[in-house]
Amino acid sequence: MKTLRALAALLSYPTAELVAASCEIREAIDGDRVLPAAERAGLHRLIDDLAGGDLYDQQERYGLLFDRTRSLSLHLFEHVHGESRDRGQAMVDLLKLYEENGYTPTATELPDYLPLFLEYASTREPRAAVELVGQPANVIAALRERLAKRGSPYGAVMSALLAISKARLDETALARLRAEPDPEPDDLEALDAAWVEEEVTFGPGSADAQSACAVEGLSTRLRAAMRPAEGVAPPLTRGRRAPPPSSPGARS
Repeated sequence: MKTLRALAALLSYPTAELVAASCEIREAIDGDRVLPAAERAGLHRLIDDLAGGDLYDQQERYGLLFDRTRSLSLHLFEHVHGESRDRGQAMVDLLKLYEENGYTPTATELPDYLPLFLEYASTREPRAAVELVGQPANVIAALRERLAKRGSPYGAVMSALLAISKARLDETALARLRAEPDPEPDDLEALDAAWVEEEVTFGPGSADAQSACAVEGLSTRLRAAMRPAEGVAPPLTRGRRAPPPSSPGARS
């Protein structure tokens, strides 16, 4: 699905190559005809914004939103597992899913990075792609709300993903996500507090167990789809953005 690849490109770190591919991205979105007119119009505004602004300003804005602000992290499992050990196993499961379906990520990002996840989904047949995009729908809905609060044009990508998946949102899971700290990127003290790692505990009553149960969908269904790998340590550090592909919008 070309639209998913176009959305992955729009969520990637702004580069001169991305700006140069803006017409191709627009054509892919309009040519697929999988999005309603309102969602396409929102994406057009984002494309125009990226193409018409100063590149360094665009890069700074991107970093403030998605790198500095934990509540806007584009790493899906950040919102599902935080720093619990379940996150490491979920990463392994997702990477195995990619590999077993013939997809080899070329970026050096963690497998739960949303643009990378969308690149993978774009390689599947349409029904499977829609099902995949629907799995993290609660996280995507929370990201859309937080971006809308900031008046960010990137919210159009989240709206488009929800329109594609048509997934039914879990209000209980959304309430838990909404309750998470959501500081502004210039509130350094609040940002530091949001990134503080909580103690990892285990058992049915632990915070980790409650968090994993609260945002069901992506990790649970991935675990059910494959045999868990054993003896793999969880990541010790939080993933960060890697340089994007040279021409993210040029691929079909």
